[in-house]
This record gives sequence, C-alpha cells and structure tokens, in this order.
Amino acid sequence: MQFNELNLIPPILKALEQENYTSPTPIQQQAIPPILSGKDLLGCAQTGTGKTAAFAIPTLQLLHKNPRAGRRNIRALVITPTRELALQIYENFCAYGKHLPLKCAVIFGGVSQKPQEVALQKGVDILVATPGRLNDLMQQKLIDLKNVELLILDEADRMLDMGFIHDVKKIIAKTPSQRQTLLFSATMPGAIAQMADSILRNPVKVAITPVSSTVDAIGQSLYFVDKSNKKDLLLHLLKDKSIESVIVFTRTKHGADRLVRHLTKAQISAKAIHGDKSQGARQTALQHFKNRTLRVLVATDIAARGIDIDELSHVINYELPNIPETYVHRIGRTGRAGQSGVAISLCDFDEKPYLADIEKLIGKRIPVIKDHPYPMQQTAPTPKEAKPVRAPRNKAKEMERVKPKVKVKG
Repeated sequence: MQFNELNLIPPILKALEQENYTSPTPIQQQAIPPILSGKDLLGCAQTGTGKTAAFAIPTLQLLHKNPRAGRRNIRALVITPTRELALQIYENFCAYGKHLPLKCAVIFGGVSQKPQEVALQKGVDILVATPGRLNDLMQQKLIDLKNVELLILDEADRMLDMGFIHDVKKIIAKTPSQRQTLLFSATMPGAIAQMADSILRNPVKVAITPVSSTVDAIGQSLYFVDKSNKKDLLLHLLKDKSIESVIVFTRTKHGADRLVRHLTKAQISAKAIHGDKSQGARQTALQHFKNRTLRVLVATDIAARGIDIDELSHVINYELPNIPETYVHRIGRTGRAGQSGVAISLCDFDEKPYLADIEKLIGKRIPVIKDHPYPMQQTAPTPKEAKPVRAPRNKAKEMERVKPKVKVKG
C-alpha cells in the first residue's frame, strides 16, 4: 500500500514525499481511514511503529477540509507526557502540514510563559502540550478548550506512570463532550482501560506489535558482570567501532551523570539527558547525537521518550529496568522502521530478578555472552540495605517527573 491509497489530500501527500515517506506502516494503514471518517480510536502501539503520523496526518486533513471562519481557536489538542515527545510531535505536525494554512504550537513548562502567550493570542489551530503546563495556563484563563474538535492522548500509560492522570482528567473535562477522541498507549493497564471506556465512543481498536514482543530485527545479548565492573565492561564494549551511535540507559539521573564523567575521562564523546538538565542542554545533546558529532547519549527512561533517531545502531542497558515493559521500550529505540539493531544488557547479581521479569514478558531467554574480561564473581545478594527494590508490575517507581518547557511556532 502507498500513502496515495489512503485518500489523503495533495498538500499532505506532497509533504510526505518531501519527508521521503512512501509506504504507510501497519498502524498508519489501520488508523488513518477510521480517523478520517470521524471515529474515535483506541490504539495500542509501542515506540517506533509510526503512531505519531497515524494521528497527525488525519488530524491535519480533517481540520483543513473543515475550516472555521474568524479568529483561530484550538481545534486539535495533543496531550503527551514529556517535553521531548511534545517537541517531536510538534515537529511532525509542522513537517506534514507545511503546505497547509494551519498553525501549530507546543507548550511545556520551565521557562517564561510570555512567548506562548503571544502565540496563543495570534491564534493556534493545533496545540501540543504536556499536562502540567497546560493545566497552569488553563487555570490562568490563558487557554480555552471549548472549541476542541479532536482530542489526542499519546503515551497514556506513561502519563499514568508519571502521575499525570489527574491533570489529564481535568483537561478532558474542559473539552466539549461532542468531540473526536484518539487514545494511544503502549500498554493497557486497568486505569487506562477504564479511562478509555469513559471518554471514547464506540472506538475502532487498533493493536500493533504487543508490548510483550520485541522487534525481530533487534539482536539481543546479555553480559553478567559485577556492579563494580560495569563501567570497565562498557568501555571494553565501546572499543568496537561498529557501535557508531548508542543510547546507554541508566535508572537514575545521578547515575547518568556519573557515567558521562567516566566516559569523558576515557575520551569517549558522551552527554547525559534527563530531567535535571536544562532544555537548552538537552536539545544541544540531542542535536549533536543526531548529527553524529556525539557518539554516546546516556539517558534515563522518561527523558528518552520522544527521541526519534532514524539509524541508531545500538542500545545498551547499563542498568536493567525494574519495570519489564520498559526494557521493550528501550530496545525499541534501535531496529526502527524495519532496520536491524543491537541491544546489549549488563546484569549484575542483584538485577537477576529484573532479568527474570523481562524474559517472562518477552517470552524468551536473552543470549548470554560469557567470553568477556569481567565475568561475574558475586555469588550472594548485596546486603539488604543496599539492594535495589524490585518494583511492582506496571508501577514505574523509578520514573522521574519532568517539568515541561516551551517552544512555539509563530
């Protein structure tokens, strides 16, 4: 199937061609037609399946084909959990809608709200927002959602994990009851399923690549190593020149910073991206990583949401996540769009319970690499007071809550 078989208008097809898009992904094939027909949609799809285009393209077409006279009002609202993901969605809307007379803005807190006030005063058709800043501006009566025709909730499970679910419910309550609603989530925990039932009307349900599965094109491997030797093993692995571009995942912000210092000392170009970094520092690190002047990006899970790298060769789990679904999200950063990729995990003795949960979720054993210079020596758990806590399923206690910032298209 080609995009021109989805009844898309010429300006959008032209933009997609300029973005080198040819064939729609499975979720785009299944989601775009019902959205264009005005139906609510419940999408279960993980990172890398093309879901942003699946909702952005039909949203742009619906707004363009049903213009509203007079002052611009917010007609489409996209709510997403992190600043990086909000920026990615905003940039995609701008790219797909470059030949349409629609205005898009993105808001997330942490900086002066003056620029976004100016953008809102000029009029915005499509607003991409994180829940915290959106609620702040609504309380200040700077944003009115009474004209919203399309409400899109992206990464709903992550908003639940990050404690945003109550903010989201407040926002939904301010939108018209007669609206089209699209909800996307990589997993479907009870709270999300309950919310979907309450806000969606006879939705079309689309499920692509269940979260329990991992992309076949991704080669997975596992190294057992003592915690004290992880840094040295990582340096050993990075001697491999085929690891051209790699995201290294840690569980904590402080751990990310410590690891960057270690890599920099070893003359490996590396930067950290997490919630304590300024927006400027995060965007600079991302840009350098995308243009290959930075080899290693050390990231926490929430900060990595929304990172869209077309040709990422490797992902390394420096620390295993204590939420098994997070492992699938992490390794999905490589092997995107059907390309091959490599995911390497370092597991110390105390992380073995996390490994067991991960392998149970994905339904297979991760191949173990035994021939390396730092084999595990520890044979007993770390004393209880120093041992990491195994989190309950579907409750991301390790997640950091990120305060949003702002970027607008004037």
